[in-house]
Amino acid sequence: MLDPRACMPRLRSLRNTTLTHPGTEALAGPDQAELTQEERALVREEELLLQAVLRSLAERRAGLRTEGDLADRLRELRDEALESTAKDLPTVFQEMGVVRAVMERARPDALPDPATPYFAHLRVREGEEERDYCLGRHTFVDRSAGVRVVDWRWAPVAALFYRYREGEEFEEQFPGRVTLGHVVARRVVVIDRGVLVRVSDGRHALARTPGGTWRAAPPENAALGGGAGRAARAGTLGTGAGERGRAAAPEVTALLDPEQYEAVSAPADRPLLVLGSAGSGKTTVALHRLARIAFDEPRRFPAPRLQVVVPELGLARLAARLLEPLGLGKAPVRTLDSWSRGAFQSAFGAPPPRLFADTPPLVARLKRHPALYQVLRRRPMLHEKPTLLRARRELGDLLLDRAFLESVIQAAGGDLPVTAVDEVMRHTRLQLATPTAELLAGVDPDRRETLDGRPIDDDTPEAAAGTLDPEDLPILLFLAALRGGVPGKKLAHLVVDEAEDVSLFELFALGRHLAGHSVTLAGDESQQTFSSYAGWEEALAALGVPHAASVRLPTTYRCPRPIAEVAQLVLGPIAPAVPPRAGREGAPVSRFDFPAEAHAQLFLSGAVRDLVEREPQASVAVVCSGPDVARGFHRLLADLGEARLSLDGAFTFRPGVDVTDVSAVKGLEFDYVVVPDASARAYPDTDEARRRLHVAVTRAAHQLWIAAPGTPSPLLRGIPVS
Repeated sequence: MLDPRACMPRLRSLRNTTLTHPGTEALAGPDQAELTQEERALVREEELLLQAVLRSLAERRAGLRTEGDLADRLRELRDEALESTAKDLPTVFQEMGVVRAVMERARPDALPDPATPYFAHLRVREGEEERDYCLGRHTFVDRSAGVRVVDWRWAPVAALFYRYREGEEFEEQFPGRVTLGHVVARRVVVIDRGVLVRVSDGRHALARTPGGTWRAAPPENAALGGGAGRAARAGTLGTGAGERGRAAAPEVTALLDPEQYEAVSAPADRPLLVLGSAGSGKTTVALHRLARIAFDEPRRFPAPRLQVVVPELGLARLAARLLEPLGLGKAPVRTLDSWSRGAFQSAFGAPPPRLFADTPPLVARLKRHPALYQVLRRRPMLHEKPTLLRARRELGDLLLDRAFLESVIQAAGGDLPVTAVDEVMRHTRLQLATPTAELLAGVDPDRRETLDGRPIDDDTPEAAAGTLDPEDLPILLFLAALRGGVPGKKLAHLVVDEAEDVSLFELFALGRHLAGHSVTLAGDESQQTFSSYAGWEEALAALGVPHAASVRLPTTYRCPRPIAEVAQLVLGPIAPAVPPRAGREGAPVSRFDFPAEAHAQLFLSGAVRDLVEREPQASVAVVCSGPDVARGFHRLLADLGEARLSLDGAFTFRPGVDVTDVSAVKGLEFDYVVVPDASARAYPDTDEARRRLHVAVTRAAHQLWIAAPGTPSPLLRGIPVS
């Protein structure tokens, strides 16, 4: 650890140095008489610290070897490994491990960004020693310059910044020791393009004007107040909804409206499409219809021959919980991936080969696209049941056929870029290649291990060798169903929820497992998050029920009017012509804009903590744009027992805070929803982004907060800043 005695004299010696900032004149100190002496000293100290950090970063970056050089060397070593003798392999593998370690530690992008190297400054005193820490997104230490930047997501000392205020004593358990001390300084700073533009410490809030002078600014407030939590207040997260007892809630069956009840009562043999906006009760209707069918004709519709299929694990868990009180606790509920794996084993008599977890997005998009389904449907097929080996070879040949892929692009009508052809062919070649481990099968296993113990192909393009993509399984099932039918027992009734995200290949394979036409399809075209949606007519035809009846549920019961209106604004040009009716009034939607992600997360984490304390029975979701953002936010709340990182469907459905991402929350609902990263980068002006943000905001049953760090998303136009 950096000795604080080595850095503090250096930092203190900088306080009398004249500084030059990019784009400004040399400064001897903050230039305006209206600041007090204490405020001038505050700004000057932060200016000096920033210059020390920027100088050290510049020196470190100048000495780094480029990542391209290291990647080239790693490729050379892999080639050498294929041709080396058993005697030479250990040396080659050792150097591969060293190069990989250098790449991980010495990448320029692993250093703080000089434009915004950190966002907070913490000074602590332990005994007679004072230590300064800058909180940023990466760790960077320069012992000779006395600079210490720590990653706020990982560094244990960062917890002091979030848990304590300036002047407070602390006692924290750090790795290997218990730390006692005082927080001497706790400052939030804003650095824009390498220039300090704002600093606040709880007592002072100072901002740089465009002319370069400093002035007092409105104070930042990361902790929200708001009374007893019984009503919505401006600037307060919480409406009192989480204080109400859950046991007093009426059974949902008693709350069905006329349209919902009509759908539930549809005859068992009538295939039914249930449409409706978020919160309109589509899942409720589908599961209640299933329960009613099973109750009316138990011999014809026994629980083992019923099936509920949904895209995401979180919704699968929720559906299973909802079926229990309906008497269908034994009815199978599966995700599409789980169902595909089981159907694959039945069709080919073997489990799926190793699946590649990082399919390039453009490749996955083409493999799920309706255009590929339509082109394959028109293609002449052999009338023999394919073996797994034959089916894999046929699929590989198709995906390496440029003319075939170009016909898919043409059939997509501009929805797929022409670059998808080369991307799919490149990825397919990698998957059809022989894995390096097989090429080196004759080499002693101990000699095949790299220095870091990881497989040779790990984190390389060659890792795809010998694999299939998850998107390949429905295509192979489609090919098998076209020729040889489907083995095993057929389903008596099938429920497919969130059907807008189910591909035509998946619907086709599911339909071939039906014994008749008893099926319920539920979905909302406004919530599609994949490129697989082709339209409801095409979906029903693929499922084998082209003449299904349909019902549209016109009222959203989950979202109060303010949230429903924001959801309509987010959809913009793709919003339905007739917006759904809101079942009730509610708290206004709050939008907050921040200069950077760190400021937004500081503010929101304080609000969430406050809410959990006031309303311990509330269900709260922090819905991020992706898993990495969710992991980062969860670290801010890691010490909060009620906070859970809920990715890949890992929901407990208990009171508390679920930090999650958009892809995991479809079909779910929470009392309060916070969207922490509604930036232009996370949600650009595209139809896909509109639908994703729409999914996020419509999870809220009582109150919605939207935070826009950096450049706000253009999808927020029309939503006023709070």
